[in-house]
Amino acid sequence: MTHKMPQRKLGQHLTVSAIGYGAMGLSEFYGDIDTAQAKKVLHKVIESGVTLIDTADMYGRGENEKLIGSVLKTLPASERHNLTIATKCGIDRNNTTGYSRNINNQPSYIKKSCDESLARLGIEQIDLYYIHRIDPNAQIEETMQTLAELKQAGKIANIGLCEVSAPVLEKAFAVHPVDVIQTEYSLWTRDIEEEIIPLLKKYNIGLVPYSPLGRGFLTGRIQSKDSLPENDFRRTNPRFQDGNFEHNKRLLQVLEPMSTKYNCTLGQIALAWLLAQWEHIVPIPGTKNEKYLLENNQASFLQLDETDIKTLNDLKNSIQIQGERYTPEGMKGIV
Repeated sequence: MTHKMPQRKLGQHLTVSAIGYGAMGLSEFYGDIDTAQAKKVLHKVIESGVTLIDTADMYGRGENEKLIGSVLKTLPASERHNLTIATKCGIDRNNTTGYSRNINNQPSYIKKSCDESLARLGIEQIDLYYIHRIDPNAQIEETMQTLAELKQAGKIANIGLCEVSAPVLEKAFAVHPVDVIQTEYSLWTRDIEEEIIPLLKKYNIGLVPYSPLGRGFLTGRIQSKDSLPENDFRRTNPRFQDGNFEHNKRLLQVLEPMSTKYNCTLGQIALAWLLAQWEHIVPIPGTKNEKYLLENNQASFLQLDETDIKTLNDLKNSIQIQGERYTPEGMKGIV
């Protein structure tokens, strides 16, 4: 079934698989890195029918883009043509250590970052180029003008913004159409429903939810933060801390009977719910495990009934998720 994954329109110009792939974890943040296994997973992603692959220049400080570039280089032209490669700039880790970062949307930095991403990916045009975080010290109008110039130069095909507020999105769109918004959105992060999603529908902007499985929490496979690898950033994530983690598991108790009803995993319920919210939503779950990759893809075929969708929709009123989405350092650029 996976090679026949349904397609979805993302914004006005992109058509991609209903579920994409977030490649971040192949190079950083989620435990040990195995480059050979990462390449195998990427080939499986493509073979399985996924056509949207998402990366960023800050993942592994450029290593994630290089990894994807090395795989793209091995593909026949027909296979490469079917893929939509998305990357991002705006989180500057070049002069920082560890997890720390600076937000930089200056025009010269964006242009330099775009050229560097093109080189690492080994491609002539980036299919979808995002500003990763909005710089409070930059003017969004100038940022959009810079992206428009990159598009006119043929270096990028579609423009995206990440974690943008409604007022900033309005200002951005007045300068140049925005094709796609990427933001965290899942059953445990629903901040965008009130203001952002109505704007996306108004302007016909596609939505790419990252962390659609709550960084793995919504799969039900994580028993506690102590079960995670020592070098896994979730160990310091507020929602995985003692007390918060146990409280947030109330969400899973609602998913469990549904997974029995539909004979599927908890993660598949979470992805199917996202897909049911709007026809122009394409989540990008990430995994280093081929079995979980195929499980995620199968969620594109799962149709939840209206009663269950309503039950899941209403969870935000009955279960208040505890813990911020990130540490203060990770919240930089999120307004």
